[in-house]
Amino acid sequence: MFTDNNLGSLNPRVLKNSNQYQSTFGFAKVASTILWLLFFANLAFIVFNSTEALKFEYRNVIRTNGFTFLIWTVVTFFSAIISTYATNYVKGFRYYNRFLLLCVAFTVSVMLLVVSNHIVLLLGSWLLMGFFMARLIGVDKDWTEAKAAANYAQRFFFIGWLCLSLGVLLPAFTLDIFTLESIILSWNNLPLYITLISSIGVIVAAMIQSAIYPFHRWLLSAMTSPTPASALMHAGFVNGSGILLTLFATLIVASNTFDILFIIGGLTAILAQFTKLLQVNVKQKLACSTIAQMGFMIMQCGLGFFNAAIVHLILHGFYKAYLFLSSGEEIKQTVPQKELDLKIKPLQALLVLVFGTLGAFLFTTLTGKGMELDSSIFLTLIVAITVGQITYNIVKQKSLSMIQKLVWPPLLFIVGIVIYALMYNGITILMHDTPMAVVAIPVTPFEIGFGIVFLIGFFIMKLGFYRRIPWLYVKLLNISQPFKKSVLTYTKSN
Repeated sequence: MFTDNNLGSLNPRVLKNSNQYQSTFGFAKVASTILWLLFFANLAFIVFNSTEALKFEYRNVIRTNGFTFLIWTVVTFFSAIISTYATNYVKGFRYYNRFLLLCVAFTVSVMLLVVSNHIVLLLGSWLLMGFFMARLIGVDKDWTEAKAAANYAQRFFFIGWLCLSLGVLLPAFTLDIFTLESIILSWNNLPLYITLISSIGVIVAAMIQSAIYPFHRWLLSAMTSPTPASALMHAGFVNGSGILLTLFATLIVASNTFDILFIIGGLTAILAQFTKLLQVNVKQKLACSTIAQMGFMIMQCGLGFFNAAIVHLILHGFYKAYLFLSSGEEIKQTVPQKELDLKIKPLQALLVLVFGTLGAFLFTTLTGKGMELDSSIFLTLIVAITVGQITYNIVKQKSLSMIQKLVWPPLLFIVGIVIYALMYNGITILMHDTPMAVVAIPVTPFEIGFGIVFLIGFFIMKLGFYRRIPWLYVKLLNISQPFKKSVLTYTKSN
């Protein structure tokens, strides 16, 4: 029986007989097996071939490199995991075959995007990604709210496609060049106003895809999708902006629009973290968390570290897929608890400061970021904040002894940062032939000022000061509401 633990029973449309169920189950096993085979094939191809052997081109239509196979491996892994999970989760759901077909079609569209060299194929695959994801949001065609959410999201996706089309077709027709590889090499031959218009089009398309403020509401409204579809959406679809911006990194450099990415990413990260604290629904909390993480990813692109954005994209995919697929069990085992007061003692503050500094030093040593006076300093600062937050979450636990509070923080951040460094260095090697994958930019007073504002906003959020400002609390609550027609207001669909 198909139910969603986060939304309650969805008035399931069950299969009529056992023969229909057996055929559906058989199709699910075939689809899951194909996805697993694709994942292992891509993984083996990366492991057992040099980066030069990963390059392939066919008639200026498609091309592959290390970055292509990296994304293929990631997306097929997530799709295989989710399809396997869905085999039991949506057992008996009337539209299960449709759900599986859409998952496979979405996976293929992402794979097609990263292999595209001709702009027609690029734009077509981006359009198909949005179409298939909208259909997944509204996979239950008999549910009124699901249809409303799907149509609402589809409008955003179409606007994003139009913006991307503007960003790609304008330079293509100006240069009379229609392959992505050639356009990437020709930005300096275009007038500045064309590169600016193109970059704005690409950036807006990326913002819509990742639900960056003020285009965030479609993601908050997409909770009508089954949890496996939500996992695929949050682990794969919204991360598409990181892929897009990496493909067009040379355009961001040519138009010098780093600050735009840095600002919109930072503001979104803070706003989404604020709104996450106000949610009472698990899926809404996870949606706000995803928006915040996409903000951090956009910030990394704004700092010139597109390779770091891809690492973030992959790690976020693993983390968010797990949270969605385990959310039902989390709800079942959760009991109401009184919110803890955020108070920190002098000794706890000292531990947070010491371990945060040590974490930042280890991160700098292993990745090489933060050693120069450039934009990588901000990434190191974020690591220090993250380590400090982990430390505080541990030292405030009354059930832990002092020895445990001294041992656990360094153990966790050492393991975490080492794993991150290995992934960062490995992905950087795979992306070595991706133009402008790393473009550390000089630090300006403007960026320093915004960084200070970002830190102030972070501490206001963590210390809960916003709760003492009624107008701010209400404003944050309002901007985190989904599209009204996608909200379940009755239990029986029209």
